[in-house]
Amino acid sequence: MSDTKYKICAYLWKRNGRDTAAAMVNHAILVLTFIVAIDCGLVGGIFFAFSSFVMAALGRLPPHDGIAAMNSINVTVINPMFFLAFFGTGLLCLLLVAGSYAWWDQTSGKLILAAAVIYLAGCIGVTMAFNVPLNNALAAVPPGTPEATALWSLYLDRWTAWNTVRTVAPLVSAALFMAALI
Repeated sequence: MSDTKYKICAYLWKRNGRDTAAAMVNHAILVLTFIVAIDCGLVGGIFFAFSSFVMAALGRLPPHDGIAAMNSINVTVINPMFFLAFFGTGLLCLLLVAGSYAWWDQTSGKLILAAAVIYLAGCIGVTMAFNVPLNNALAAVPPGTPEATALWSLYLDRWTAWNTVRTVAPLVSAALFMAALI
């Protein structure tokens, strides 16, 4: 093969390789965005249930029973399925933060970045900064004491308020991820 033919073949191979790699990255971003949109809806739905009726139902119980039930929920939620939905979505959001730059010249890239940051801050960040410390305080209070009763009243209000933030964040993220796909 002549030197010129070799250079042309090498150029075409490199160009097609780049096009193939770009297509693969675009496809991966598209698929991940679709999956994360669904995952955000799932996580938002879980938190919605707590803010809209679970906490109200627990609040109707005598404080000792409400505290016992919530502590049981807080232990039971630590399981692979919930962690996969909650932290798995966070991990995919981190991947999409990086991937958003591949689409940065389009509105979709900015929507993906905003959606991922909202999920990470409003869902995982709020959980770690507010809901988990409240859960830990509730678990540490001696049951059946006036201190427990006072904490329970405060807990119901604060935990539910922060949980509502955790409800809105993934639902907004889901909407933004879907908008990025359109």
